[in-house]
Amino acid sequence: MSTQKVLRTASTVLPSIPPSLSNREIAQQIAQTLINSGPKHLQTSPSLLSYLNSDITHLVLSDPHVSSQSCSSFFNFLRRNESFTSQKLDLRAHVTLMCRLYGARKFAQMKNMLNCIVTDDNLRCPVPIIISLIEDGYSEPTFAEKLCDMLMRVYADNKMFKEAIEVFDYMAKNGFEIEERSCFVLLLALKRSDRAEECLGFFRRMIESDVLITVYSMTSVIDGLCRRGEMERGRGLMVEMVDRGIKPSVITYNTFVNAYVERKDFVGLNEILSLMEKDQVTYNAATYTILIECYGSSGNIEEAEKLFEEMHKKGIKADVHVYTSIISWNCRLGNMKRAFELFDELTERGFAPNVHTYGALINGVCKAGQMEAAEMLVNEMQSKGHDLNRVIFNTLMDGYCKTGMVDEALRLQGFMEKKGFESDEFTYNVIASGMCKSNRHEDAKRLLYIMVDKGVTPNTVNLTTLIGIHCKEGNVGEAKRVFTEMEKKGQKPTTVTYNVLVDGYIKKGKMKEAHRLKEEMEDKGIMPDTYTYTSLVHGESVYGNVDDALKMFEEMSSKGLVRTVATFTAMISGLSKVGRSDEAFKLYGEMMKSGLTPDDRVYSSLVSSLHQVGPSL
Repeated sequence: MSTQKVLRTASTVLPSIPPSLSNREIAQQIAQTLINSGPKHLQTSPSLLSYLNSDITHLVLSDPHVSSQSCSSFFNFLRRNESFTSQKLDLRAHVTLMCRLYGARKFAQMKNMLNCIVTDDNLRCPVPIIISLIEDGYSEPTFAEKLCDMLMRVYADNKMFKEAIEVFDYMAKNGFEIEERSCFVLLLALKRSDRAEECLGFFRRMIESDVLITVYSMTSVIDGLCRRGEMERGRGLMVEMVDRGIKPSVITYNTFVNAYVERKDFVGLNEILSLMEKDQVTYNAATYTILIECYGSSGNIEEAEKLFEEMHKKGIKADVHVYTSIISWNCRLGNMKRAFELFDELTERGFAPNVHTYGALINGVCKAGQMEAAEMLVNEMQSKGHDLNRVIFNTLMDGYCKTGMVDEALRLQGFMEKKGFESDEFTYNVIASGMCKSNRHEDAKRLLYIMVDKGVTPNTVNLTTLIGIHCKEGNVGEAKRVFTEMEKKGQKPTTVTYNVLVDGYIKKGKMKEAHRLKEEMEDKGIMPDTYTYTSLVHGESVYGNVDDALKMFEEMSSKGLVRTVATFTAMISGLSKVGRSDEAFKLYGEMMKSGLTPDDRVYSSLVSSLHQVGPSL
């Protein structure tokens, strides 16, 4: 039988409450029912609820003879069965129940009720109205204070910052004790919402209101400023708070260290590290981790290793993340012996390598062309319960392609897709590049077109690869068409893209177009690099335009570009072909002074220059 049928049946069987009964008498009957039978019995006694109003609800919920648990059950019953009464539970009912919950120290339920109030447009109201609903005779004198404290947190959790600050101001104005930890909740919420100015403004309010300030609140505000790159303001605040007796902790300093590292501001980094030393603040594991990652990423592996050793000497245990970081940077620099030493040390210390640790080693051996070692690491990794991810799949495919094993890369691509990982732009570009190196240009083009058909949007690298394929096939027109379409779609060409196209025009003997592309690069703020100039020097030399080649060669110095073996070789070859042996030998001398080692082509060109007839005077 449905609830409604039960109610209709019960209404004909049970006597109705005489209309002469007062609100208090009805409340007493409901309270007695709750005490004796709980709220379920009310379903069979709808007459008890038919006269229910705000006053009766308040009287029931505030009745000390009814337990707080029964009050909660009654409240929830009414909320679930709003059809039993003509009135919805109002703000007064919520506040009354919260009084009971506070008395029973059921703070979690109390917080849930506050959350209902602040998220309901019909209940939400200024804090003075909520406080006014607390009975004067309520026996818990600190209830209003605690209610406001909790309300501020609830507003913060819901990102209702204006309302949260209004509660704070109300508390300060009325002399309520304000807990710093509740303010900290609001500071964190503001910071996480990237509202650093409001975070700092509220922190100032805390100071003005004599709230007890701890290093945690200060650090939170500083972190918000540092995330916006405002480290100087953060340092200014730290100095100000030191004058107020708040000493920064290692976490405070780590906030600055991390900010300077992220922005590669090594001057600022050294300043803050010096300040740590001056204040005798010892590095913790997080400090070392940030610095090791910093020095590793800048190629200063020696400094990273030095810090790593320092950690051990100071008894600070490096965790798997620190080991993985330093292993990764050694792998990237090709120091595979050291990387495996660290890997062994990691396991000897009882740490379990994670997928990133294995990924770093796999990347290192793939770059070294050691695919058997990579496969062994993959097997070990899987035996430890780590599945391959897309990054590792792509790394392996890159390794196979660089060692000429393109078909193995294609097989792995199919396996990856069966595992649920869709091929991305990197996957397609790795394999297409491998095909190009194996002179499988048609296969490479077909693969890139398949990529588009599968809904993968080509990126600049993919399109640059396609442009390169067309250039190698001598189809510069098609290469230029792809280049133009690329720009129309808003994808900005890189220096590499231009270099590929410049090289294509040079090989077709179109030097004017090649130079025009160089000028276009400069106009767009894309600076030609050593490869660009070397290509132009080589092209002009091949086509006998030695003076134009020399102009490009000399321009490199004024642009601050380093001339490589290939640059010198191209220029010496050009001079030698036209019999300008004195200039060729002079460049050979410059090459040797630069510490560059000439190859056989240089010597061959120099010898041939001695047999060439120089330009007539």
